[in-house]
Amino acid sequence: MKYQHLLLSTDGAITTITLNRPEKRNALAMNVMLELTQALQAVARSDALGVILAANGPVFSAGHNFGDMAGASLEQARELFAVCTTMMDAIQAMPQPVIAKVHALATAAGCQLVASCDLAIAADTASFAIPGGKGGLFCHTPLVAIARSVGRKRALEMALTGDAIDARTATEWGLINRCVPADQLDAATLDLIGRASRGSALSKALGKQGFYQQVGLPQDQAYQLAVELMASAAMTPDAQEGMRAFLEKRHAHYTQRPDLT
Repeated sequence: MKYQHLLLSTDGAITTITLNRPEKRNALAMNVMLELTQALQAVARSDALGVILAANGPVFSAGHNFGDMAGASLEQARELFAVCTTMMDAIQAMPQPVIAKVHALATAAGCQLVASCDLAIAADTASFAIPGGKGGLFCHTPLVAIARSVGRKRALEMALTGDAIDARTATEWGLINRCVPADQLDAATLDLIGRASRGSALSKALGKQGFYQQVGLPQDQAYQLAVELMASAAMTPDAQEGMRAFLEKRHAHYTQRPDLT
């Protein structure tokens, strides 16, 4: 399928989705968000084992397009942020691990996009901000994803000051997994997504789904859910194959894929 604002490419088991609107700083305008959601859902149903989310141009993503919001009605604004939420949720609903490859500034909803990915690697030239604290519209929705990555105090520092943090700080705070020299970004991203997508595809999908279900629960409820998930998963053919392969000292052969119907 052809997209107007995105590029899609596949190399082996890894699919890359690239924001390709550099002249607009890859702003997440309504039409871009709808297209990206469609692409994410299509890749989720594909044979890909891992997904890279990247961008072209001098900015990873400048966040929402103010042109969509200036003069909008309340209902139009609600629709805009609902579409954005659906897009962010689509990343975490995918069975495949998704890694953000961040080469430059990711701000506002662009920073939210990075925080919503399962993994993230950034070049040491990248930076991250939710700048609403400097202006007239607080970054309420980006703060949801970012607070779940960096914790309350650091999230509020970003939101209240609006100041950007560099990639090294983003690593220390937990917004991204690591930062690397810009000329190593491609290799580091491929290395991590390759390691994150090995093993049973079904096991990985169940694990990702279970993580997002339990991570916000109180500990007793999280364990209750996780016990049932792990017990059920242990019954799958891939889990049994992995156990037998370990006991028989041989390589496992995994065949199961997530049910995407």
